[in-house]
Amino acid sequence: MHGPVADQAETSSMATGNTPVALLGRALSVCNNIIVVFAALALIAACVILSYSVLGRALFHSPNYWQDEAAVFLLVGATFMTSAYVQSQRGHVSIEAFVGLLSARANGIRLWLVDVASFAFCTFFAWKSWTLAHEAYVDGQVSNSMWSPPLAIPYGLMALGMTLLCVQLLLQILIPLTGGARR
Repeated sequence: MHGPVADQAETSSMATGNTPVALLGRALSVCNNIIVVFAALALIAACVILSYSVLGRALFHSPNYWQDEAAVFLLVGATFMTSAYVQSQRGHVSIEAFVGLLSARANGIRLWLVDVASFAFCTFFAWKSWTLAHEAYVDGQVSNSMWSPPLAIPYGLMALGMTLLCVQLLLQILIPLTGGARR
C-alpha cells in the first residue's frame, strides 16, 4: 500500500481564462462518468454470462458457442473505454521512486513529460486501432468461432477508448500550459 503521493494531492482545475480547454474537460468528464456506468454494467454482464456458461456446461452439458466471446467483447470494451477515466484520476500504474526526491517544480515537469510521451504512444496506438477497426469492418472480418461476431466491434471499442485516452492526455498536457493546476 502506498500513502498519498505528493504530486496527486492537488485538485484538478482548468485555467479560468481558457474556455475551450475547460469546456473540453467538462465534456470529457461527463462522457467518462457515463462510460464508467456502462462499463460497470458490462462487467456484471460478463460475470453473469460466464457463470451461465459454467453452469450450463456442468449441469446440462450444453455447448457454449457465444458465451466466452461475448464476455471477452464486454471486457475489452470496459477496459479500453474506461482508460480515459482512469487516467483522469491518475490511476494508471506509475513509478513513484522520484516523487519524494524532486522538487514540486521538477515533479511537475516530470509529470508533463510523461504525459507527452504517453500521448505520443497512445496517439500511435489509437491510429493503428482505427486502421484495424476499419479493415475489420470493410473486409467483414469475423471471429473464428461458431458464433462468428464481427471483429469490428472489439476493434472499434479499442480505437474509441484509446482516442478518449488521447483526449484526456492532451487535456493534461494543455492544463499546465494554460495556467491551470494539474492533477
